[in-house]
Parts: sequence; C-alpha cells; structure tokens
Amino acid sequence: MRESRMESNNAPPYRRCAIYTRKSVEDGLEQEFNSLDAQREAGEAYIASQKANGWVCIPTHYDDGGFSGGNTSRPALQQLLKDCEAGLIDTVVVYKVDRLSRSLCDFTDLSKDFAKWNVAFVSVTQQIDTSTSAGKMMLNMLMAFAEYEREIIGERIRDKFAASKRKGIWMGGCVPLGYRVEKRKLVVVPKEAEIVRRVFRRYLESQSPIAVAKELIEAGVKTKKGNNWSMASVIRLLHNPIYIGKLTYKNEVVEGEQEGILDLKLWEGVQKCLGRNPPRRHPGRQAQYSAPLRGLLFCGHCGGAMTPYSKTKNGKRYVYYECLRDKKRAIHTCPIRHIEAGMVEDIVLERLSGILRTPELALTLSGMTGLDEAAVMRTLDGSFWKKATPDEKARMLELLVASVTLYEDKMDIEVRTEGLTCAMEEIENESDQD
Repeated sequence: MRESRMESNNAPPYRRCAIYTRKSVEDGLEQEFNSLDAQREAGEAYIASQKANGWVCIPTHYDDGGFSGGNTSRPALQQLLKDCEAGLIDTVVVYKVDRLSRSLCDFTDLSKDFAKWNVAFVSVTQQIDTSTSAGKMMLNMLMAFAEYEREIIGERIRDKFAASKRKGIWMGGCVPLGYRVEKRKLVVVPKEAEIVRRVFRRYLESQSPIAVAKELIEAGVKTKKGNNWSMASVIRLLHNPIYIGKLTYKNEVVEGEQEGILDLKLWEGVQKCLGRNPPRRHPGRQAQYSAPLRGLLFCGHCGGAMTPYSKTKNGKRYVYYECLRDKKRAIHTCPIRHIEAGMVEDIVLERLSGILRTPELALTLSGMTGLDEAAVMRTLDGSFWKKATPDEKARMLELLVASVTLYEDKMDIEVRTEGLTCAMEEIENESDQD
C-alpha cells in the first residue's frame, strides 16, 4: 500500500522525488566533486524549482558508479525499483535519459513498471516529464537515438578491433609462452623463448607430443600459467604461428608486429610432422559435452549453480545438470537435485523462439536494425530453431541468455537485450545461405 501524502486545504500534494545517477567507468569517482555529484546537484536544483508544485527531494542516494547503461543489473537501480514498488517514491529524476538506461528494451520494461506503480519519470536536461503525453513521445524518440548511438559505438569498436588485427597488431588475450606485453606490444622473453624452441626441436625428433610433455614435466618446466604440460598444451603451442612473427585473425594468418622466435625451416618441419601424425582421440573417450547452459543455469530454490555431469549406462551416455549446493549437503534437501540436460536446453530454446516471435519484440528489432517489421518476423519465424545444429543452438544461448532460474514447477529466463541484434543477424545469415 502506498504511503498517504500530507495535504493542506490549498497546497498541492507532496511529490517525493528520488534522484538517480550513473557513470559508466570508475575513473574520476575518487574526486571530491565527481560526475555523480554534478548529476545529483542538477537534479536537486530542478526539484527545488518545482517546490511550488509540492516537489521534495528524498535524502536517499541512488548512485551507480562504474556500471554500464546497457543492462539493469545495477545495485542502486535495483534498490530504486524496490522503493518505487513499495510506494516510497512518486517521481524519478535523472540528469539525462541514458543515465537510467541505454537499452530501448530495458527502458520499455522500466516505463511499464513506473506506470504500474504510478511513478513519473523526469529528465532534467531534456525537460521530459512522463506525466504528459508529449513527454512520453519525446522520451521514446530520445531512447531510440540513445540505443542507436550505443550500437554505432559498438560497431566502431568492433571494426577498429578487426582492422587492427588484420594489420597484425596485438589486441590482447592470453599472452603466449615466449612473450610478455610491453606498451601493448609483444616482446620476446629469452628464457621462455628457449623453452619454445626446445618443444619444437624435441617434437621434430620424437614426433610424439606425449613424450615431449613427459620430458618437460620431468625437467620441472612449467607452462606460461605455471601448470604441468599435457599433450593438448604441447599441440596448441606447436600450431601457433605467433612464433614465426604472424597472428591469426578468424581463419586467416596475417603478418604480426612481434619478433619471431623460430626459424622458418624448424616451423615448416614441425607442421609437416603434425600433418602426418594428427592427434588421435583415446578410443574409450567420448567427445566432451559442450553444456551450453554452463554458468547460466541456477536453482530457484537455493540459488546454487547447476553444473553439468554425465554418466554412462549400458554403453549410452546421459548428461544432467545438478544443483551444486545440494550436492555438497550431507542430506539432500533441494527439490531439484538434477535434471536431464537435453530436456532443459530444449525448453529454454523453445521459450527463446517464442519470445523472439512476439510482435512487440519484432517492432523493437525493426527499429534497431532498420529492417521493416515483416522482414524481422520472417527472419524469426522459428524455422531456424528446427534445423539448427547443436553448435548453432549453443551460440544462440550464448548471445541471448543472461541467466535461467529453474524451479520445481516453472522456469525464469533473463534475456540479454544487447545480444538480440547479433542473434537476429546470425539467424538471418543462416537463412540466406539456404
């Protein structure tokens, strides 16, 4: 129940106003007067200007420093929403609309919640007040442009990253054995470089990655991460063209900026041997299950992560997700101890397919991609899901799912709105190839 407001005979009812502030990065937050303070000061001034209308600023601070506006997983925002739902707030005030959200899908959901709780929304610098129809129209237009700006920035970053890699510039990642990063460039570490040469020479002599790994372990030589060598780690190193001054970009090899460690003759000799002796899978070992919901699936009863495991019965392999917290208990109390992996993954994909085919989402995606609504609906008609390979389905889960919470009688799916456009593009590409 909402709290009653104090009223006098002639004075307007008080409007309890909450100021929300956000800054994407933490740089500068240590300053005595930072961006969050500036946003709040502007909000307080605006509320003071509306004193004649009964506006008062509540003392609670809702500040999210170092949080992106691309999603709603922000502690201060979540507390603000809880207080709005509890009837403690009448108006939410922000410096600019994108401080609350840069995602059109997220803001649409927030607007529905505000309307349900009878909470108005005000942007100080853009003079938007959702208590008026004109304010609502202006807000929707600004949010569309904010999302467009965010997508453009993302495209520029991806394009710059791709262009840099094509030029052979190191763009980060796991630093390979033999190198260190200095001023964003790979520099040879002589001691590690000698280990790399040793691995290549010994493989060329023995043509056995297992023998090389065993020799390195016996000599006390560790990998870059300080682990013992294995057949897989030896093979990965032998296939890496970085050691002849090159880099890989997608499926092509380009000239890199870094100095090579190996001479070309040694590299080519090893590659010929690898071609003649491809690594063989152990005859009794089956392919590892990819478990696309790993890290995304949680138990709704105890909050524990549900991790994949497998067992073999009568020569057939069965894969399940089990509640990790319940597994560690001496007495199992969780209603969901484990569930068949294929079944829960199919249900999640079916739900996602249904979500993607709703007219509301098609309209949103139409605005985000520039395609007309009918084209979006054709792309998301569900045929992709029926003929998609396991790898394609796993990719869709990676793009679209933020988390899945499983209960005994229901399932909650949190969709990654920032992945919707990428997912639709991939589905459309698959459709075009058929």
